[in-house]
Amino acid sequence: MSDKGAGKRVLAPIVGAGVLATVLSAAPAFAAEADFTYELPAGLACAFPLKIEGTGDNRIMKEFTDRDGNVVRMLSAGRGFELTFTNLTSGRSVTVPSNGSVQQTTIEADGSLTVQDTGHNVVVLFPTDVPAGPSTTLYTGRLVYTVDLAGVFTVQSISGRTSDICARLA
Repeated sequence: MSDKGAGKRVLAPIVGAGVLATVLSAAPAFAAEADFTYELPAGLACAFPLKIEGTGDNRIMKEFTDRDGNVVRMLSAGRGFELTFTNLTSGRSVTVPSNGSVQQTTIEADGSLTVQDTGHNVVVLFPTDVPAGPSTTLYTGRLVYTVDLAGVFTVQSISGRTSDICARLA
């Protein structure tokens, strides 16, 4: 899968240092993704244009429904994708192995999402998010964030270690 357009919200959590590349449009996608490549313009994920390539997904996904059959919670677990990040200006790259993660997503009554990531997860925050990006960060530990109906991510809490992917590629 390749997505070079910036019109969509491209990476929610990039899970397991493998991406749960949740592409958000009107509704959250929650199907296993195939290998992918995203190219993001300067100022969106890092100060420079960034390419993100993911290979080797092996996550297991489960949806939980209410009595009416509506999906109310989703669970994704596994090693995830191996990710390669490339600074498209300098050509410098860094690869993050798929070290495993679990993502629990709750669909709130208003359609917004509350997400808890544990393990190794990469999250890209755009300038419209809270805190404002551009940033691409590897979280090792626990991360909780919400996603509103407009696709805006708001980080609620972080525990564990972080690694700034943009700084590693600068």
